[in-house]
Order: sequence, then C-alpha cells, then structure tokens
Amino acid sequence: MQFASRTERIDPFYVMEMAKTAQAMAREAAHTSEQMIFLNVGEPDFTAPPLVQEAAHRAIRDGRTQYTHSLGLDALREAVSHWYSQRFGVNVPARRIVITAGASAALHLACLALINAGDEILMSDPGYPCNRHFVSAAEGVPVLIPTTAEERYQLSHAKVQAAWGARTRGVLLASPSNPTGTSIAPEELRAIHDVVRAHGGLTLIDEIYLGLSYDEAFGHTALALGEDIISINSFSKYFNMTGWRLGWMVVPEAMVSVVERLAQNLFICASTIAQHAALACFEPESIALYEQRRSEFRARRDFFIPALNALGLTVPVMPDGAFYAWADCTQAEQKLGVQGSWDVALELMRRAHLAATPGRDFGHAETAHFVRFSTASSMAQLHEAVARLRRELA
Repeated sequence: MQFASRTERIDPFYVMEMAKTAQAMAREAAHTSEQMIFLNVGEPDFTAPPLVQEAAHRAIRDGRTQYTHSLGLDALREAVSHWYSQRFGVNVPARRIVITAGASAALHLACLALINAGDEILMSDPGYPCNRHFVSAAEGVPVLIPTTAEERYQLSHAKVQAAWGARTRGVLLASPSNPTGTSIAPEELRAIHDVVRAHGGLTLIDEIYLGLSYDEAFGHTALALGEDIISINSFSKYFNMTGWRLGWMVVPEAMVSVVERLAQNLFICASTIAQHAALACFEPESIALYEQRRSEFRARRDFFIPALNALGLTVPVMPDGAFYAWADCTQAEQKLGVQGSWDVALELMRRAHLAATPGRDFGHAETAHFVRFSTASSMAQLHEAVARLRRELA
C-alpha cells in the first residue's frame, strides 16, 4: 500500500514508543518488590474533581449528549472568558474563544487556517514534537532554532529577527514549555511579538501549562499583548481532564468564522459530555482544589529538581511552570557506561525500574544528552525514584 508523502515528515512519537517499553518491563516487574515508577509521560496523577465528574453524570442522565455548536457551548466560552478576567486580569471576549477536541485539535485548526504550503514557522529547539508536526501536516515547514539555558530554552527576539526569511510566516511558541517547564519572560515575549508584527507575521502560542505557573514573574498570558495573538489552551493539565479531550483556542475575531468552517467539516464539535462537565471546572470549589494541586506540583518540583542536581542529573534552568525536569544526563552516561539519553533511559528502566523520556523527541540541538522527567507523580513515588537513582548513580 502506498501512503501519502506527508506521513514521511512525521517522526515517531518516541515518548509513546518508550512508554510501550516501560509498560512491557512493568509487567515483568509486577510481581517483584520493585515495581516500575513512571516519570515518563506528562499526565497529571490527579483526575477531574468531584463536581466535574458529577456534571458529566448529570449531562448523560439528562440526555444532554447531542452535538453542540462547532464553536462550543456558549456557557463554556463565557466561563473561559471569565477565567481569563479573574485569573489574569485580561479581557478576552467569549466570541473569540473556540472550544476544541483538546489542544491538539486547536493547533490543527490554527495551522490549517493560517499556514500555506511552504510557509516556514520558527520554533524553539528543544520543544514539544507534536507542535512541529502540526505545522508539517498543514504543508508548512517547521524551522527549529537552537536555544540555550541562558535563554531559558526559549526563542529570543534577536533570534527571531535573525532567522526571519522570505518564506517565514510566523512563530509558534510554548510558555511554559514542554520539555523544560520554562517560560518566556514577559518583556521578551513582547519583543518577539513586536518583531513578528513588524514583518506582518503570526504569533501562535501554546499556553496549555499556563495555569500551572509557579512564579508571578512569568504567570501572564500572551493575550495581554493584543488581539492578534493566537493562544492554544487545554483542560488537560491545570484542569486535570487529559482523557476527556477538551481544549480551546483564542483567535482574532476575523478568524472565528474561518475556524468555525473548518471545525464544522473536520470535527463537528468537541465532546458534548466533556463540555458540560468542564463548566464545573470554574466553580469556586473546583478552583480551590486546582490551586491546592498546583501547590502540590510546586512542592514536588522544589524537592525533585535539587535532588537531580545533587546526583549529577543537572537541570540547567529551574522550571517556573508545568511538571517537568529537563536534565543533562552526560554524567549519568558515564556512570552507567552508555552513550546518549536513549540508552540512559533504557538502563534506568532495566536497573532501577524507573521510566524517563529520552531527549530525541524534543529537537536536534543538544537533546541527545538530555532526559525529561515528569513530576506528575506522588511525592512518595518521587522520593522512591530519587533513592533508586542514588543507588545507580551515586
């Protein structure tokens, strides 16, 4: 069977390939005293709060399960708008908010609406791999720009200006970022957007971890910069609804009807049950629980990052958001007698029954010698993980 050439531009998602290996090893270790600890997949260990679960049950019981408008429930769009006002002090009209089948659908719709064949989109290296593949799927060309720890592993306005060429259409940013958990400083973000505006380009930003920000200096939405920002967000991370597949995007008013037409044809609508459930995310009781969980994620970071540093798995930049540790594994390679983060990850699974993600997914610059740990596990599991790492690396 012959497949479309675009499929050749989509690399395997190595996070998931490594997860398969981890699951296989976990089954082998299931009856031993040292079971697998999964620090490889970026999924909160918390699930949807009680009010959200009850709202889903109520929607099913009441028969509110038919298609919604392609832009999403009006009440949910209003709730998201109110959240931006309350949490970030930014006025985002509900008419600019589009509810989608996860952030993935939002990125897919944004790329299809804005990118023509051959358009170049500037992105940071390291960065979340699926984002560049959304660009490729829209026949665009992702241009990965190596970044440094001094730049918080984020694009700078100077690098955007230097890389801008005749085919450049815009930038796709992520703040906080996966895999680094680092954000773009507000003044730098403004400077990047000024460069993009001067070229008549597009600024798209992935803000799915913005709710899980731990530093007031960075916890600001890019939407404050103007109505020409396109922001992607999700109910998966801060709102703990990963498998519900629900997200949203904020777009300029002129773009709403274009996205609506695409969504009508490609998705019809996001899950109706998930939308009704998500309304309960914004109840005071739910928000209070989310804030408790955010504090717990921060406490996990504050324990785990220094522990990694002490073991030679150096995290060059302290994450200010999300739940990741982007660690240089060069010393670990020497201790374990292997080369590269892929082999480090495999050895940690074999020896310590500890699953981490090798860096190759996230770019090409220095990623071969970095591993990503997820701290979206209980504090008890993180303490056990550190003990096992100490045993193998100390």
